[in-house]
Amino acid sequence: MLRLYVCVLETKDLPVKDTYVTLRLGKLKCKTRILRNTWNPVWNEEFGFKVHGAEDVLVVSVVVNHDNNNKCRSVTNGSVVEFVGEVRIPVGSVAFEDKQTLLPTWFSLESPKSGRFFNKYCGKILLTVSLHGKGRSFMNHKHSPNSTIAVENSRDLEGLHFLCQSHCDKMGVGKQLLKDIANGLHRIFKKKEGNSNFGDSSELSSSLSDYEDSVHENTFPCSFEESIALMESRDDNKPEMPENLPGTTNVQEGPWTWKNGDTSCLTRVVTYMKAATKLIKAVNAIEEQTYIRVSRKEFAILVSVSTPEVPYGNSFRIELLYKIMPGEVSSGEESSHLVVSWGIVFLQSTMMKGMIEGGARQGLKESFSQFSDQLARNFKVLDKADLPDKEHLLATLQTEDQWYWWQTITYFWNFTVASTIFMFLYVLVHILRCGPNLLQGLEFSGLELPDSFGELITSGILIIQLQRVYNMVSHFVQARFQMGTDHGLKAHGDGWVLTVALIEGVDLASLESEGLSDPYVVFTCNGQTRSSSVKLQTSDPQWNEILEFDAMEEPPSVLHVEVFDFDGPFDQDVSLGHAEINFLRHTSTELADMWVMLEGKLAQSSQSKLHLRIFLDNNNGVETIKEYLEKMEKEVGKKLNLRSPQRNSTFQKLFALPPEEFLIKDFTCYLKRKMPLQGRLFLSARILGFHANLFGHKTKFFFLWEDIEEIQVLPPSLATLGSPTLVIVLRRGRGLDARHGAKTQDEEGRLRFHFQSFVSFSAASRAIKALWRTRILNPYQKEQISEEHEDQERFVIPEDSASILEDEEKMSRIFSAELPIKMKSVMGIFDGGNLEHKIMQRTGCTNYETTSWEQVKHDVFERRVSYQFNRHVSAFGGEVTCTQQKFPNANTGGWTVIEVMDLHGVPFADHFHIHFRYEIEKSSLGDCACKCDAYIGIMWLKSSKFQQRINRNITAKFNLRLKEIFELVQKEILLMSQNSHG
Repeated sequence: MLRLYVCVLETKDLPVKDTYVTLRLGKLKCKTRILRNTWNPVWNEEFGFKVHGAEDVLVVSVVVNHDNNNKCRSVTNGSVVEFVGEVRIPVGSVAFEDKQTLLPTWFSLESPKSGRFFNKYCGKILLTVSLHGKGRSFMNHKHSPNSTIAVENSRDLEGLHFLCQSHCDKMGVGKQLLKDIANGLHRIFKKKEGNSNFGDSSELSSSLSDYEDSVHENTFPCSFEESIALMESRDDNKPEMPENLPGTTNVQEGPWTWKNGDTSCLTRVVTYMKAATKLIKAVNAIEEQTYIRVSRKEFAILVSVSTPEVPYGNSFRIELLYKIMPGEVSSGEESSHLVVSWGIVFLQSTMMKGMIEGGARQGLKESFSQFSDQLARNFKVLDKADLPDKEHLLATLQTEDQWYWWQTITYFWNFTVASTIFMFLYVLVHILRCGPNLLQGLEFSGLELPDSFGELITSGILIIQLQRVYNMVSHFVQARFQMGTDHGLKAHGDGWVLTVALIEGVDLASLESEGLSDPYVVFTCNGQTRSSSVKLQTSDPQWNEILEFDAMEEPPSVLHVEVFDFDGPFDQDVSLGHAEINFLRHTSTELADMWVMLEGKLAQSSQSKLHLRIFLDNNNGVETIKEYLEKMEKEVGKKLNLRSPQRNSTFQKLFALPPEEFLIKDFTCYLKRKMPLQGRLFLSARILGFHANLFGHKTKFFFLWEDIEEIQVLPPSLATLGSPTLVIVLRRGRGLDARHGAKTQDEEGRLRFHFQSFVSFSAASRAIKALWRTRILNPYQKEQISEEHEDQERFVIPEDSASILEDEEKMSRIFSAELPIKMKSVMGIFDGGNLEHKIMQRTGCTNYETTSWEQVKHDVFERRVSYQFNRHVSAFGGEVTCTQQKFPNANTGGWTVIEVMDLHGVPFADHFHIHFRYEIEKSSLGDCACKCDAYIGIMWLKSSKFQQRINRNITAKFNLRLKEIFELVQKEILLMSQNSHG
């Protein structure tokens, strides 16, 4: 028994709404659900029919459902319906398709013989038909964006008759079946006006209305204005006015008018109702839109939005600035660059200022996300590959010194210089023309004094002017040769390379009465400083200079910018304004062309700003990140693995971070506020972030490592349920975006964040402190703090323990055995491979991580190991950190491994260190055997009355553990050797 499966995917260009589809094969009937308020309904519904013979015809009809009576309608089961169109498909035509499946195909609906849709275009329907044995389906052909693109049925059906005929001849099907197939195909391709000859291919092709539709769809014979006029002239079959999009209703647009009669300011008022959200109900909004700049290529529209119905709506308004500027595309095509900025203006003082700013920021983010999607549907959005790259943008700037002759002339072309030159030349000509004078008064040979007060005054004026000109020349030379030596220098080294293109400055402040200054800019990033050249006597300097910073091991977080007024090489220059550019708050596209508003009293009064282009590149790729992680392993004392691209991408999207940011570690913890909030703490190269999602209410924030001033550890207490608390104190005025996550704010205005209940508190606190130290402290401070916290945070082999490790009398032997395996195989438990991880996990060590061996001395290698004991090994489940060294033993020809172990989270853990020494050498039994000896010693840092009890407990425990470990090593190595031989 064959079954015919029909999947109704969608229809388009229907003349009516509220439609459904009926399917009929013989006496069997099915129908889809009714889809309302759409001319292009999408069903994606599948139906199955039993097939009795090849002469069966599938009839697919589109029906409209009405609520009132009208002519040409029939009443079925009490509901008023009206047929729109139908499609007839012979079952035999499906049998000869590839795999007996008709791929998604558009069929034109045949209009009914009567009714209002008679002899009219009724739209198309997308169907998939398959003929299979019992129990088989074709749901994989459902319509989706990733499905096979549906093809127009006209060209496929033109040759269907001949295809079916050839297949029938090859398969030896009887004449009756071929006749039935031909009759079925004839019903599809016959003309509406009457019967036609089925064998006439030209007449057949002319009857395909779908082919004609496809031709008309791809042509546009008239202009846009003519097409609009043509559409307006057609009164019949006009589609109804569509409803407003969800989210904005009752839109009323006022006329564009001149604001206060000023022809340079065009404005209008738009009112609408904003849809309800999770927090507020639907409210009315009023927008005042004003064109503040209109040119041939640039437009600027200022929008002032008022929402008086929201809480505290009368106390603020939102201002949006839309700037449309010419885009820069590497291909040379015309494009536009749209920049939308926003600000909030408070009309009244209110205590809810912070909450209003946060709510406005979140609402605008959601609204413009939809705005961006809508733009992408209607306009082509350029890819990053189409945008101009770094080399293209910097190619327009000169890296040479920009001191031209015209700049020199502009600086020196003033009344002082001109009058001085004139007076000097005048006096010089006078000297040349006058003869020798007689000695008069107090004059003597070689001394010529002024003969009148006029000469005396003229000489004094000339001397003063010459002095001023000398000062100008000296100032010019100092500014020329003593400043601006950094631009034009190329960066060297591997790592993060920062390139800053200083384009220009606008409205820079000045302390002089004439309103002009001698500005230059100083950039500081990760301790490196670069300075621009000095531009003399200008408030709108044009630099066009490129400054590069040497490669940095750590990715920079902030670029500090400060503008100074040049006074001289030995004078203290006055700051004209400063700014801070956070690389994590801006995308690479924004950094590539940005205007920076300067802060400071002088800068804010003048509205000073700089035009910059900033590029941050990693010229060593992933290797730079790996080297950074290897360096951090030494600080953290724990293995740090590079996270997967998927996890990094999720982390970046969570906090809206740039693509160069990479995740290092994350922990589960509580954020302590009025009530503890469980979430996850994320550590990356430049930030510390927290995210929590409690019943859909999301809390997330992050701040830079440079923002942290102090990290404290509070001991366990009853209020913290016996767990220690990590307190992070930010600098004053820093991390204001994350203040909603702070527990308190101290008297100095510093935010304090409390985190507790880490799974492994010591590992988390150690990693956080290590990352903070590498970002904020200089090498001397790092060394000083490392010495103070050596016992708790840096796990190195103490120098004073050398006597214990070298003296066998101070260490007791707890294990000794002859193993029937090679010495090289036994050393596998110290190489960080699969064998070591497998053995340690089976002996109760979880989260086992090791660093790679590094050579610290000649033939001495060192690494760090960290793990946790499970509850079967230790009731406290504390963390264990070890430092191991290995070196060859020249006397025995084997290896010696020494280890210093620190326990965390157990009583008296800070009172002692556990020392081990493993000696592995060849056995006297043969080359295929080795001898293993293990020694233990406990070095006490502080005295305790439980010292003897703890010594006995540790010795007994590790005696059993080492025996278990080496037994498992023997079994695993022997098992692997047997499998290899097998």
